[in-house]
Amino acid sequence: MAKETAVEVEIEGRTLKLTNLEKVLYPEVGFTKAQVIDYYTRMAAVILPHTLDHPLTLKRYPNGVDGEFFYEKNCPKHRPPWVETATVWSAGNNRDMYYCLCQDVPTLVWLGNLATLEFHTSLSLAQNLPEPRTMVLDLDPGPPATIVECCKIGLMLRDLFAEHGLECCAKTSGSKGLQLYVPLNTKVTYVETKVVSKGLAQLFEERHPDLAVHKQLKELRTGRVLIDWSQNDQYKTTVNVYSLRARARPTVSTPVSWEEVEKCLKAKDPNRLVFDSDQVLARVAKHGDLFEPVIKKKQKLPKSLLEAAGGGAALEKMANRRHSGGGRFRKPPEK
Repeated sequence: MAKETAVEVEIEGRTLKLTNLEKVLYPEVGFTKAQVIDYYTRMAAVILPHTLDHPLTLKRYPNGVDGEFFYEKNCPKHRPPWVETATVWSAGNNRDMYYCLCQDVPTLVWLGNLATLEFHTSLSLAQNLPEPRTMVLDLDPGPPATIVECCKIGLMLRDLFAEHGLECCAKTSGSKGLQLYVPLNTKVTYVETKVVSKGLAQLFEERHPDLAVHKQLKELRTGRVLIDWSQNDQYKTTVNVYSLRARARPTVSTPVSWEEVEKCLKAKDPNRLVFDSDQVLARVAKHGDLFEPVIKKKQKLPKSLLEAAGGGAALEKMANRRHSGGGRFRKPPEK
């Protein structure tokens, strides 16, 4: 068995032990753990505002993208004392869960050293879990459909939101789809965002039955785009913007402009919206954070959109099933 190699580094006053930096995590292109950590370190300025105070689920690949992976909701017990956590009650497990919070560069590097390739964050802040900061529609193509068809749906959704006075942002999933984020950052509940997102998915399925579907059944999805509304849930996490994805190449969940979405649809070329880590570093250097409105722009869900999505009765029905609860923010003492 090869001897584990380790180096100690100091980042922002924290000492970290980094191990097996030469380990290849993306075999097809020879991308190593050191390169994963380097990517996240160089992207920290734009990643951290989107992870700050959001409970984080880790998706870890200790033996690389071709090996077994696992999701980790409970922050590892061997975490450094300065890694912050959010305490979240889990009804399914009948106990508290302790989610990692990625608040700073040392934590980001520590997570990268755990071979956390993918960062999946809650749509809520830890201090107020019942209140989503955004509404998300995940557009997932069923082969032979591609992200090109997702662009078509995405542009139609963008225009519909605009009719109701809302702006939205788009990013690639980093895999094969497109994701729309509607910034809210105002008082709203998951009951409302779920009713609206599900209602819109059903509406598009009715209007465009050959293009869209709102149910996840595989037999319904061939050649169509699943408008996945189900991520609008207090107990779910969604891949964070700028997260690496566990594909053959180190592709990234990348913010894109609506002009780029339009050009992809016009060219019918899905490769136009595939970006790897080096390309994303260059994009951020040129454009900054295209996803900044998601955390800064304040918008309210208008009643007109709720009505368009089939509102009233569905809202009342879901409200009666609503689970209440919130997270408890836990900040460790300085040592």
